[in-house]
Amino acid sequence: MNEPSTAHPQAHEPFLQGTWEYVRAGQQEILLSPYLPASCGFLIHVLLCTPFLVLDVVASVSQRVRLWRIAAGSGPPPSLRQWADCFLRVLHKYLTAVLPATAVFQSLRSSTVPELAPSCWQLFVEVLACFLLFDTLFFIWHLTMHRVPWLYRTVHQMHHQHRIPFALAAQDTSSAELLSLLLLALSSAWMVGCHPLSEAIFHLINSWLAVEDHCGYDLPWSLHRLLPCLGGAPFHQAHHSFHSGNYAPYFTHWDHLFGTYRSSVLS
Repeated sequence: MNEPSTAHPQAHEPFLQGTWEYVRAGQQEILLSPYLPASCGFLIHVLLCTPFLVLDVVASVSQRVRLWRIAAGSGPPPSLRQWADCFLRVLHKYLTAVLPATAVFQSLRSSTVPELAPSCWQLFVEVLACFLLFDTLFFIWHLTMHRVPWLYRTVHQMHHQHRIPFALAAQDTSSAELLSLLLLALSSAWMVGCHPLSEAIFHLINSWLAVEDHCGYDLPWSLHRLLPCLGGAPFHQAHHSFHSGNYAPYFTHWDHLFGTYRSSVLS
Protein backbone atom coordinates (compact mmCIF):
# COMPACT_ATOMS: atom_id res chain seq x y z
CA MET A 1 0.00 0.00 0.00
CA ASN A 2 1.29 3.44 -0.89
CA GLU A 3 1.85 5.70 2.06
CA PRO A 4 0.03 9.04 2.02
CA SER A 5 2.03 11.83 0.49
CA THR A 6 3.73 14.14 2.94
CA ALA A 7 4.40 16.84 0.37
CA HIS A 8 3.34 20.25 1.55
CA PRO A 9 0.24 21.47 -0.33
CA GLN A 10 1.89 24.85 -0.90
CA ALA A 11 5.40 23.70 -1.66
CA HIS A 12 5.27 25.63 -4.94
CA GLU A 13 5.52 28.83 -2.87
CA PRO A 14 8.37 28.00 -0.49
CA PHE A 15 9.18 31.61 0.39
CA LEU A 16 5.74 32.43 1.80
CA GLN A 17 5.48 29.08 3.57
CA GLY A 18 9.02 29.31 4.94
CA THR A 19 8.43 32.85 6.19
CA TRP A 20 5.16 31.86 7.83
CA GLU A 21 6.65 28.79 9.50
CA TYR A 22 9.46 30.94 10.91
CA VAL A 23 6.93 33.40 12.33
CA ARG A 24 4.77 30.64 13.79
CA ALA A 25 7.71 28.82 15.35
CA GLY A 26 9.30 31.76 17.09
CA GLN A 27 6.75 34.55 17.26
CA GLN A 28 3.36 32.91 17.86
CA GLU A 29 2.98 34.46 21.32
CA ILE A 30 3.64 37.89 19.82
CA LEU A 31 1.08 37.27 17.07
CA LEU A 32 -1.57 36.57 19.71
CA SER A 33 -0.56 39.39 22.05
CA PRO A 34 -3.37 41.82 22.87
CA TYR A 35 -0.84 44.64 22.64
CA LEU A 36 0.29 43.83 19.09
CA PRO A 37 -2.16 45.99 17.05
CA ALA A 38 -1.52 49.23 18.96
CA SER A 39 2.23 48.70 19.34
CA CYS A 40 2.75 47.85 15.68
CA GLY A 41 0.38 50.59 14.56
CA PHE A 42 2.31 53.29 16.39
CA LEU A 43 5.82 52.04 15.63
CA ILE A 44 5.13 51.45 11.94
CA HIS A 45 3.51 54.88 11.63
CA VAL A 46 6.53 56.61 13.15
CA LEU A 47 9.03 54.63 11.08
CA LEU A 48 7.18 55.33 7.84
CA CYS A 49 7.08 59.04 8.69
CA THR A 50 10.84 59.25 9.21
CA PRO A 51 11.77 59.72 5.51
CA PHE A 52 9.33 62.62 5.31
CA LEU A 53 10.83 64.19 8.44
CA VAL A 54 14.17 64.14 6.61
CA LEU A 55 12.47 65.56 3.52
CA ASP A 56 10.96 68.42 5.55
CA VAL A 57 14.36 69.23 7.06
CA VAL A 58 15.96 69.26 3.60
CA ALA A 59 13.09 71.34 2.18
CA SER A 60 13.77 74.04 4.75
CA VAL A 61 17.12 74.70 3.03
CA SER A 62 16.59 73.39 -0.51
CA GLN A 63 14.51 75.26 -3.06
CA ARG A 64 14.39 72.23 -5.33
CA VAL A 65 12.81 70.03 -2.65
CA ARG A 66 10.38 72.81 -1.71
CA LEU A 67 9.09 72.75 -5.30
CA TRP A 68 7.81 69.22 -4.65
CA ARG A 69 5.57 70.57 -1.90
CA ILE A 70 1.96 70.78 -3.05
CA ALA A 71 1.39 74.16 -1.37
CA ALA A 72 4.90 75.49 -2.00
CA GLY A 73 3.80 79.12 -1.63
CA SER A 74 2.03 78.63 1.71
CA GLY A 75 5.03 78.94 3.97
CA PRO A 76 7.92 76.75 5.09
CA PRO A 77 7.61 73.03 5.81
CA PRO A 78 6.70 72.03 9.38
CA SER A 79 9.40 72.62 11.96
CA LEU A 80 10.99 70.05 14.25
CA ARG A 81 8.94 71.54 17.08
CA GLN A 82 5.73 70.84 15.17
CA TRP A 83 6.87 67.28 14.56
CA ALA A 84 7.74 66.79 18.23
CA ASP A 85 4.41 68.20 19.45
CA CYS A 86 2.52 66.01 17.00
CA PHE A 87 4.51 62.94 18.07
CA LEU A 88 3.61 63.49 21.73
CA ARG A 89 -0.09 64.01 20.95
CA VAL A 90 -0.29 60.80 18.90
CA LEU A 91 1.67 58.80 21.50
CA HIS A 92 -0.65 60.00 24.28
CA LYS A 93 -3.73 58.88 22.33
CA TYR A 94 -2.26 55.47 21.62
CA LEU A 95 -1.44 54.91 25.29
CA THR A 96 -4.74 56.18 26.69
CA ALA A 97 -7.28 55.05 24.07
CA VAL A 98 -5.97 52.86 21.27
CA LEU A 99 -3.96 50.39 23.37
CA PRO A 100 -6.76 49.37 25.77
CA ALA A 101 -9.45 49.28 23.08
CA THR A 102 -7.50 47.24 20.54
CA ALA A 103 -6.34 44.91 23.34
CA VAL A 104 -9.98 44.07 24.02
CA PHE A 105 -10.65 43.64 20.29
CA GLN A 106 -7.63 41.34 19.90
CA SER A 107 -8.65 39.21 22.90
CA LEU A 108 -12.02 38.51 21.27
CA ARG A 109 -10.45 37.17 18.09
CA SER A 110 -9.66 33.53 17.42
CA SER A 111 -6.42 32.31 19.00
CA THR A 112 -5.92 29.74 16.22
CA VAL A 113 -2.94 30.43 13.99
CA PRO A 114 -3.14 28.57 10.63
CA GLU A 115 -0.36 26.18 9.74
CA LEU A 116 -0.29 27.06 6.05
CA ALA A 117 0.73 30.33 4.48
CA PRO A 118 -1.63 31.82 1.89
CA SER A 119 -0.89 31.33 -1.77
CA CYS A 120 0.34 34.40 -3.65
CA TRP A 121 -3.06 34.71 -5.32
CA GLN A 122 -4.93 34.38 -2.02
CA LEU A 123 -2.68 37.00 -0.44
CA PHE A 124 -3.26 39.42 -3.33
CA VAL A 125 -7.03 38.94 -3.34
CA GLU A 126 -7.35 39.30 0.44
CA VAL A 127 -5.23 42.44 0.60
CA LEU A 128 -7.10 44.03 -2.32
CA ALA A 129 -10.47 43.09 -0.78
CA CYS A 130 -9.39 44.66 2.52
CA PHE A 131 -8.47 47.90 0.79
CA LEU A 132 -11.71 48.10 -1.16
CA LEU A 133 -13.77 47.39 1.95
CA PHE A 134 -11.79 49.75 4.16
CA ASP A 135 -11.96 52.49 1.52
CA THR A 136 -15.75 52.11 1.40
CA LEU A 137 -16.22 52.13 5.17
CA PHE A 138 -13.84 55.07 5.57
CA PHE A 139 -15.69 57.06 2.88
CA ILE A 140 -19.04 56.52 4.63
CA TRP A 141 -17.66 57.38 8.07
CA HIS A 142 -15.66 60.39 6.85
CA LEU A 143 -18.60 61.82 4.90
CA THR A 144 -20.85 61.30 7.93
CA MET A 145 -18.44 63.17 10.21
CA HIS A 146 -18.49 66.13 7.83
CA ARG A 147 -22.27 66.13 7.34
CA VAL A 148 -23.24 65.78 11.01
CA PRO A 149 -22.15 68.98 12.82
CA TRP A 150 -21.91 67.34 16.25
CA LEU A 151 -19.65 64.58 14.93
CA TYR A 152 -17.49 67.09 13.11
CA ARG A 153 -17.00 69.26 16.19
CA THR A 154 -16.39 66.46 18.68
CA VAL A 155 -14.63 63.83 16.57
CA HIS A 156 -13.15 65.16 13.33
CA GLN A 157 -12.44 68.87 13.68
CA MET A 158 -9.13 68.35 15.46
CA HIS A 159 -7.67 66.66 12.37
CA HIS A 160 -8.48 69.77 10.33
CA GLN A 161 -6.18 71.92 12.44
CA HIS A 162 -3.69 71.01 9.70
CA ARG A 163 -4.74 72.96 6.62
CA ILE A 164 -1.46 71.81 5.08
CA PRO A 165 -0.85 68.39 6.63
CA PHE A 166 2.50 66.64 7.09
CA ALA A 167 3.26 62.94 7.34
CA LEU A 168 3.01 62.46 11.11
CA ALA A 169 -0.31 64.34 11.17
CA ALA A 170 -2.00 61.38 9.43
CA GLN A 171 -2.90 60.16 12.93
CA ASP A 172 -3.07 63.53 14.66
CA THR A 173 -6.76 63.57 15.39
CA SER A 174 -9.10 63.03 18.30
CA SER A 175 -8.82 59.80 20.27
CA ALA A 176 -12.30 58.82 19.10
CA GLU A 177 -11.45 59.24 15.42
CA LEU A 178 -8.05 57.57 15.68
CA LEU A 179 -9.62 54.63 17.46
CA SER A 180 -12.50 54.40 14.99
CA LEU A 181 -10.16 54.29 11.98
CA LEU A 182 -7.93 51.62 13.51
CA LEU A 183 -10.98 49.54 14.35
CA LEU A 184 -12.27 50.00 10.79
CA ALA A 185 -8.99 48.57 9.51
CA LEU A 186 -9.07 45.64 11.94
CA SER A 187 -12.74 44.99 11.17
CA SER A 188 -12.10 45.06 7.41
CA ALA A 189 -9.51 42.30 7.74
CA TRP A 190 -11.85 40.35 10.02
CA MET A 191 -14.82 40.63 7.63
CA VAL A 192 -12.70 39.54 4.66
CA GLY A 193 -11.46 36.58 6.70
CA CYS A 194 -7.82 37.34 6.03
CA HIS A 195 -4.94 35.03 6.70
CA PRO A 196 -2.76 36.74 9.38
CA LEU A 197 0.01 37.24 6.81
CA SER A 198 -2.40 38.98 4.42
CA GLU A 199 -3.70 41.10 7.28
CA ALA A 200 -0.18 42.16 8.28
CA ILE A 201 0.60 43.25 4.72
CA PHE A 202 -2.70 45.12 4.50
CA HIS A 203 -1.97 47.06 7.71
CA LEU A 204 1.58 47.85 6.54
CA ILE A 205 0.48 49.20 3.15
CA ASN A 206 -2.47 50.97 4.76
CA SER A 207 -0.10 52.80 7.12
CA TRP A 208 2.18 53.78 4.25
CA LEU A 209 -0.66 55.13 2.10
CA ALA A 210 -2.03 57.17 5.02
CA VAL A 211 1.40 58.69 5.60
CA GLU A 212 1.95 59.38 1.90
CA ASP A 213 -1.51 60.98 1.60
CA HIS A 214 -0.68 63.46 4.36
CA CYS A 215 2.98 64.10 3.49
CA GLY A 216 2.32 67.37 1.65
CA TYR A 217 4.54 66.43 -1.31
CA ASP A 218 3.69 65.41 -4.86
CA LEU A 219 6.80 63.33 -5.39
CA PRO A 220 7.79 61.95 -8.82
CA TRP A 221 7.77 58.39 -7.43
CA SER A 222 4.51 58.62 -5.46
CA LEU A 223 2.23 55.63 -5.80
CA HIS A 224 -0.67 57.65 -7.22
CA ARG A 225 1.48 58.47 -10.26
CA LEU A 226 1.78 54.75 -11.00
CA LEU A 227 -1.85 53.86 -10.18
CA PRO A 228 -4.33 56.47 -11.49
CA CYS A 229 -7.12 54.93 -9.39
CA LEU A 230 -5.40 56.39 -6.30
CA GLY A 231 -5.76 60.04 -5.37
CA GLY A 232 -2.55 60.43 -3.39
CA ALA A 233 -1.35 63.48 -1.49
CA PRO A 234 -2.79 66.10 -3.92
CA PHE A 235 -6.23 64.47 -3.61
CA HIS A 236 -6.17 64.48 0.19
CA GLN A 237 -4.57 67.90 0.55
CA ALA A 238 -7.48 69.31 -1.46
CA HIS A 239 -9.75 67.92 1.27
CA HIS A 240 -7.75 69.72 3.96
CA SER A 241 -7.65 72.93 1.93
CA PHE A 242 -11.35 73.07 1.13
CA HIS A 243 -12.60 71.25 4.27
CA SER A 244 -14.91 69.26 2.00
CA GLY A 245 -14.83 66.76 -0.85
CA ASN A 246 -12.43 63.87 -1.46
CA TYR A 247 -13.73 61.87 1.48
CA ALA A 248 -12.32 58.49 0.45
CA PRO A 249 -8.87 57.74 1.85
CA TYR A 250 -7.17 56.23 -1.20
CA PHE A 251 -9.30 55.42 -4.24
CA THR A 252 -11.28 58.10 -6.06
CA HIS A 253 -14.28 56.14 -7.39
CA TRP A 254 -16.67 56.84 -4.50
CA ASP A 255 -16.06 60.59 -4.68
CA HIS A 256 -16.64 60.54 -8.44
CA LEU A 257 -19.85 58.54 -8.00
CA PHE A 258 -21.25 60.81 -5.27
CA GLY A 259 -20.11 64.09 -6.82
CA THR A 260 -17.71 64.96 -4.00
CA TYR A 261 -14.50 64.82 -6.04
CA ARG A 262 -12.24 67.92 -5.89
CA SER A 263 -9.46 68.09 -8.46
CA SER A 264 -7.27 70.92 -7.21
CA VAL A 265 -5.85 72.46 -4.05
CA LEU A 266 -5.61 76.00 -2.83
CA SER A 267 -2.30 77.69 -3.35
